[in-house]
Amino acid sequence: MALLTLEEWAKQTYETPPTLNTLRRWAREGFIYPAPEKHGRSYFVSPSARYIEPRTRFRPDGSLTLVERLAIARASEKQASSKRRPAGN
Repeated sequence: MALLTLEEWAKQTYETPPTLNTLRRWAREGFIYPAPEKHGRSYFVSPSARYIEPRTRFRPDGSLTLVERLAIARASEKQASSKRRPAGN
């Protein structure tokens, strides 16, 4: 399957395509799935690629990222230590 430039992909995907700067930011920040490939200064995208809302990141296997796992572990440690500590200390 031939890859498309960001501009070509945007023209096929959107009636009014976003600017090139916006497309590059989306590529850098992981808002396009599957992730574009960077060759030199240009990004190349699969024709079936889709934009993913920043708040609803798509994780095909449903797993958590390392940062998410660390945040959960830290929160559970804080809960456990606050239960062990007597009130007023």
